[in-house]
Amino acid sequence: MKKILTTIIMSFMLGVGSAYAVNYSQDEAINVTVYEKINPSIVFIEAISGDEVSTGTGIVVGSHGEILTSAHVIDNNSSIEVRTYKGEVYKGEILYKPEKGHNDLMLIKIKPKGTLPAIKLGDSSILKVGQKVLAVGNPFGFSGTLTTGIISRIDYEKNKIQTDAAINPGSSGGPIVNASGEVIGISQSIYNPDNNRSNIGIGFAIPVNDVKKLLVAYGKIK
Repeated sequence: MKKILTTIIMSFMLGVGSAYAVNYSQDEAINVTVYEKINPSIVFIEAISGDEVSTGTGIVVGSHGEILTSAHVIDNNSSIEVRTYKGEVYKGEILYKPEKGHNDLMLIKIKPKGTLPAIKLGDSSILKVGQKVLAVGNPFGFSGTLTTGIISRIDYEKNKIQTDAAINPGSSGGPIVNASGEVIGISQSIYNPDNNRSNIGIGFAIPVNDVKKLLVAYGKIK
C-alpha cells in the first residue's frame, strides 16, 4: 500500500506516468518538482566595474522585470548584465541599494520582452531548525545549480538563517526555499575562518520577511 501511495504521489507531482515516476523516492520527487518550479524565476547576474567582474544570482520578484539580489554582488559603478532562464541578456538598473550598515539586499530592474515568472515568497517567522531547504544559484558561474540541506540554526540576534545547503561564490542573492518552493531566505555568505573561498557547510541567508518589507516599501507587494 505504501509503495502504491508513493507512486501516486510522485506521478501527481511530476506529471509523468507511474512507470517513470516510480524511479524516484518521495524526497527526490520533491527536489525535482521544486527545482523545475522555481528555476525559471532565477537569473544570472554579472556586474562589471573596470577590470573587475562580480557574478551572483537574482530572483524575479516582479513579472515586469524587478529582480532581487545581494547588494555586495553589485558595485555602485557597475555595468549590470542579467541573463534569464531562457538565455536572454538584459541591462540592469539599480532601483534600490541599501545604506551603509543596513541589509545586504538590492533591487534592480530589467526591461524584458515579455512577462517573467515571479517567484513565490514564504514566511520566515515560522521556520524550524531541522526543516528541509533547497538552494538554487550560480556558484562559480555554474548556472542553475541545486543544493539541498536543512535549517541548521536561526540566529535571532543577527537575524540570519544558518543552513548546511551548499552556498558558494556566485550563489549570493539566490533563494533558499522550503519543500513547497516558497522563498524563505536569500543566500548571503559562508563561514570561512581559514579564508578558504569554498563552502565548509555553514552558510547564511537573509530571512525573506526582510525582503517583504523592502518590496512593500516599493509597492511591489501589499
